[in-house]
Formats: sequence, C-alpha cells, structure tokens
Amino acid sequence: MTLTPEAQAEIDELRATPRPTLRAVSEGMEAHLYKAIPVLDHGFVRVIDYMGDDSAITQAARVSYGRGTKSVSNDEGLIRYLMRHWHSTPFEMCEVKLHVKLPVFVARQWIRHRTANVNEYSARYSILDREFYIPEPEALAAQSAVNNQGRGAALEGAEAARVLDWLKQDSMRAYDHYAEMISQDGQQGLARELARMNLPANIYTQWYWKVDLHNLFHFLRLRADAHAQYEIRVYADAICDMVKDWVPFAYKAFEDYRLGAVTMSAQMVECLRRMLAGEVVTEENCGMSKREWKEFQGVLG
Repeated sequence: MTLTPEAQAEIDELRATPRPTLRAVSEGMEAHLYKAIPVLDHGFVRVIDYMGDDSAITQAARVSYGRGTKSVSNDEGLIRYLMRHWHSTPFEMCEVKLHVKLPVFVARQWIRHRTANVNEYSARYSILDREFYIPEPEALAAQSAVNNQGRGAALEGAEAARVLDWLKQDSMRAYDHYAEMISQDGQQGLARELARMNLPANIYTQWYWKVDLHNLFHFLRLRADAHAQYEIRVYADAICDMVKDWVPFAYKAFEDYRLGAVTMSAQMVECLRRMLAGEVVTEENCGMSKREWKEFQGVLG
C-alpha cells in the first residue's frame, strides 16, 4: 500500500496539531486517528473521526431505562447485558467515520450494508489511478465444489501463473485504453463518465464511510467471519483491531456474544436436549434437513 506524498503530508499535519476538547475521548481510538492501516496490495483503512466510547453506551442505556439498570454494578456488566439481550439503540450512540481505499468489486459487496453514510470518489469528475488488486498466488483458488459462493483449493503451477498473467495484462490494457479515450491530445476525448465503464472491477476506488457502532458490529459479524470472502474479510479484520481499542468493553461483548457465538434453531435446541437426556439422535430422526443437520454437527464439533 502506498500513499501519495500529498496524502501523507495531510496525515502528518493532522496528527501534529491536536486540539483540546470537552467531549468524550477514547485514548485507544486517538492512537488510530488518521493513520492509514494497509490492506491488500494498494488498499487501506483509516479513522477520520469518531464519537463516543464505552461510557457513551452505558450513559444512553441508563437514560433510556432509568431504574431498570440499577442492579448492574458496572459499565462492563451493563454493556455485556445489552449485547446479550440484543439491545441496539445504546450502541447507536457511538459513531465512526472511515476513509477506505478498496477494489471496486469489494466495494460492491460492502455497499450491500445499507445502514451507513457513504461518499465515494467520483470517476465522473476525477481520473482513477492506475492501481489494481492483483491477488497473491496463494489467494488464487478454484471454485468450491460444495459452495456456489465459495473457494476450493488454490490453483497451482502453470494454471496459477497463467491466471495471474491474464489479470495483470487485462488490467493494464483496460487502463491504457481508458487513458487514451479521455486524452485530449489531438482529439476531443471521451467524457470521463463514459470512459470509466471500460475499467475492470479490480481497480481501486475510495470512499468515506460513516456508521454507528450497532450497524458496524453487524457488518463485522458477517464480514469478519471465517466464511466471508477473503478480500473483504481483511478489511473487516483491520477495522476490528481499531474497534477493539476504541470501545474495549463493547468489543469484548461483541466477540463473546456475536463473533464467537453460534445460533441454533428450535429444532437444534430440541435435539440437543434429547441428546443430553441420553437419547440417540440421528439425521433420520432429528427433524432437520440434511444441510441443517450438517450445520448442527458443525456446532457440536
């Protein structure tokens, strides 16, 4: 990942000019402010601004519920209670604004989370950089034979080399044509809003993404999961490291009750009860589909 000299100078200037404030400050998040965390080959995530901390969550909860929370003796216990019982509004009191540089195909997956405010770099007004995501050889995988949206074993040898070569050549050729189309050297030049349609989905874009903590946790629960696509999961992992420092009590509760937890259907719970009672439960008598039974076996380990 490389930053332009201008971008690095902006980051250095912002970090060199701290301002006094009366608002709540998270020391852990202050350490992340403006720093660009490298992701993939040319991407990054950096915190532009944030609001609130762990105390903002408990403050909102106590205002909302009043006497109902007096039995909770400390902030961490209250946050864990809120997470455990799926309360959402207290976590919405915290917000973060991120600057993300990411491949277009990852952005299209990311934007499906429609609970954030987004402003993306415009290729109608500006010229996109000649930067493309080219996977590391170990990230080149075949289509999974059992999962229509998953990966199988890594490609090897000549096939892997051929695919990498095509990715690099096609990306550069598409950008060469894009640059030639918009050039005004001896021609009018095609409008940028039209020329961009020739660019591949692995070219990098950038956006500002502002989201509250409740919806960020939902994003991370899905995208930091081991089953998520690698190229978006590495962004989620980088954000997890930031959130862990920003709201440590809330993040630990999220890890325990969302990220590291499992959800069982009523049928699964009933089967588990039968097993604990000493009954032999099989795929034939469990009352679940073949796929559900396989998932249940995965939960039991």
